[in-house]
Amino acid sequence: MPITTILAADLLRQGEVVAFPTETVYGLGADATNASAVAKIFAAKGRPSFNPLICHVAAYDQLADLVRTDSRAEALAKAFWPGALTLVLPRQPGCLVAETVSAGLPNLAIRLPAHPIAHDILARLGRPVAAPSANRSGHVSPTNAQHVRDSLGTAIPVVDGGPCPVGLESTVIGLTGARALLLRPGGIAAEAIEALLGEKLGQPQDARIESPGMLLKHYAPSRPLRLDAVAPQEHDGVGKEGLLSFGPAPAGFAAYYPLSEAGDLAEAAAKLYAGLHALDRADLDGIAVMPIPDHGLGRAILDRLRRAARGR
Repeated sequence: MPITTILAADLLRQGEVVAFPTETVYGLGADATNASAVAKIFAAKGRPSFNPLICHVAAYDQLADLVRTDSRAEALAKAFWPGALTLVLPRQPGCLVAETVSAGLPNLAIRLPAHPIAHDILARLGRPVAAPSANRSGHVSPTNAQHVRDSLGTAIPVVDGGPCPVGLESTVIGLTGARALLLRPGGIAAEAIEALLGEKLGQPQDARIESPGMLLKHYAPSRPLRLDAVAPQEHDGVGKEGLLSFGPAPAGFAAYYPLSEAGDLAEAAAKLYAGLHALDRADLDGIAVMPIPDHGLGRAILDRLRRAARGR
């Protein structure tokens, strides 16, 4: 059911979960200081408990009670917050955020979203809100309210803010060691972060789940997904394929969803999940995706597509 931001804040205060828009995707939120409320997120999504959540705040000064910051965090927050950037920082001793939000890790993933509806809810509540994407775990992320209802059902209250303008999850940067790590590509290009920090971002050296979005199988539609497609194919049981096109599209596919006819990566990122949802609902046997450039936002798009292809 659609609700107002006032009711959303009241429900969160009462320990309930609420779905609401951010500039990246719709989030399924709960009061991050209430362990029982946070548990409802994991139950609603079917999310494994070892996969940590992002904690959302309304203002930078809220970080002082939650995490230990440094000059890198301050510089990145000043440049990119509010916005599609998540910072993973060491938890403060006595941090009131429930341990389940961090999946038992000594760090906390934290973000200040730019969407006015998200900001209004956070400001009204006055507490941090844990909020992963508002969909069943491992499935395609939601970028409008109907996607939330299709995935989680109608019992979850939703603040309907229309389509998400960025349409891709936040970039996650780990700041718990001497070198900043790119834990997940996302809505802020890694190149912009590297330019600000004056150094190349490192990569995680093992398969440990240190932040949201690191599962190898994730963001997956129900149909098989094929990458770098330049023409239709029919084998391995795949007959009718739909195409997520980028630039001029080849003929012969059963259905098309243009990510960007002009080859614009920002437009493609904003439409990616809507395109996956649309083709997944169509009468198709598989989904193909045209080649996407591996730079800027293309890096984040490819990250999601590769994980989605592994997932099915």
